Amino acid sequence: MAKDKLLDFDTAIELYEPVLGFEVHVELNTKTKMFCGCANAFGQGANTNTCPTCLGLPGGLPQVNKKAIESSIRLGLALGCEIAENCRFARKQYFYPDLAKDFQTSQYDEPIAFDGSVTVELESGRELTVLIERAHMEEDAGKLTHVGGATGRIQGADHSLVDFNRGGVPLVEIVTKIIEGAEGDAPEVGRAYVGAIRDIVRSLGVSNARMEEGNIRCDANVSLRRRGETKLGTRTETKNVNSLRSVERAVRYEIQRQAAILEAGGSITQETRHWHEDTGATSAGRPKSDADDYRYFPEPDLVPVAPSREWVEELRGTLPEPPAARRARLREAWGFTKLEFQDVVNGGLLDVVEETVSAGASAADARKWWTGELTRIANAQSVAVETLVTPSDVAQLSALIASGDLTDRLARQVLEGVVAGEGSPAEVVEKRGLKVVSDDGALIAAIDEALAAQPDVLAKIKDGKVQAAGAVIGAVMKAMKGQADAARVRELVLERAAQ
Repeated sequence: MAKDKLLDFDTAIELYEPVLGFEVHVELNTKTKMFCGCANAFGQGANTNTCPTCLGLPGGLPQVNKKAIESSIRLGLALGCEIAENCRFARKQYFYPDLAKDFQTSQYDEPIAFDGSVTVELESGRELTVLIERAHMEEDAGKLTHVGGATGRIQGADHSLVDFNRGGVPLVEIVTKIIEGAEGDAPEVGRAYVGAIRDIVRSLGVSNARMEEGNIRCDANVSLRRRGETKLGTRTETKNVNSLRSVERAVRYEIQRQAAILEAGGSITQETRHWHEDTGATSAGRPKSDADDYRYFPEPDLVPVAPSREWVEELRGTLPEPPAARRARLREAWGFTKLEFQDVVNGGLLDVVEETVSAGASAADARKWWTGELTRIANAQSVAVETLVTPSDVAQLSALIASGDLTDRLARQVLEGVVAGEGSPAEVVEKRGLKVVSDDGALIAAIDEALAAQPDVLAKIKDGKVQAAGAVIGAVMKAMKGQADAARVRELVLERAAQ
């Protein structure tokens, strides 16, 4: 693959205005597929979840999944969309090896939801409202695996295998209107928008929302308009980008690539493009079709969908607090700085921190343990941090520290025991004998022993060299196997020196 010439990003923005558009595909987590009774399950044996209907065989007739319609309406409402009183499915005609029927059952001119908006906040604090054109229901295609090449892509592969398990899985495709005014923030706008969609989907519980499993995929449309002109440039569509970081990188790359072509006197080809995570580049796919090329016509085997207004309002009542509003409320309640709160959000820890606070811990303690020691252990073990311990475990640990039964150092040992399956924090403390020694008599005896071993230290402290107490404190902590409160030991050492 020839390497593209790129123009410096800042120079590209000076010369051209980026115009964006995003199509986000959300796989719904219904138990069965969109138009048949096959299981909607990830990671099962190839071609095991198929039937004549989702394979398009003779005699297979579709039936609409009611739960998928319900989830689509709830998602449309959460996006601020109008819900159609009457809509219908259509056949989108095109040939591709992973499309068993040679057409996709989708929606065209009559989507289930339309005219919504999502407001995103950038790291600078700037807010930008992205207008939603439509959110329509459709089915997913199968999955191709290319075998024999070095990259796993069709280029250079010996042959390809198709798995139709994903074919027929219910999707909602969310299509934005043209996004203007993003300017130099365009790459971040892409990342923030897809992140906002993912947050909304997660809060609704209508999808597993795992981008690494393809539950959410983004097609990023980018075009450039020369400064001072009004006509839109030719767009490219980078397909199936499946991480927030990659959306940002793909938008930036296309801006730089297109600007370099235009500055050299060339023209942009309207086409789909593939994103390559390993090289951070896009490559040409196929010429991009317009709607007329798909020869849409109403699906003859499905009746129109006409959700009653009563049902729509009933579903509206099930919507959770919007993710952005929830974040603002929690940050204010917890008193976190922007950076502190962002640590929690970026770590995907908002839910467990909230549950830990609800279990009795302070917000500061909950944040400290989840973003600190627990995240360190999770990274070392390559597991999800929320699988290590429960929020109630962390709250109990925090209470033991607050009561003086544990120091932070001992608490880390307790966490290790809890993670190892030795029981609750209180049980680990008991089994391992980790409780802080609070008996002043035992501490004074250890201090006297340390002073006897270092007779010059006491004289130094009496002479005002208080830092010399550190040697005694260290010796006492070692003798007590870390089960002493260092602050209390220091107080007792200074008291002895004052006698």
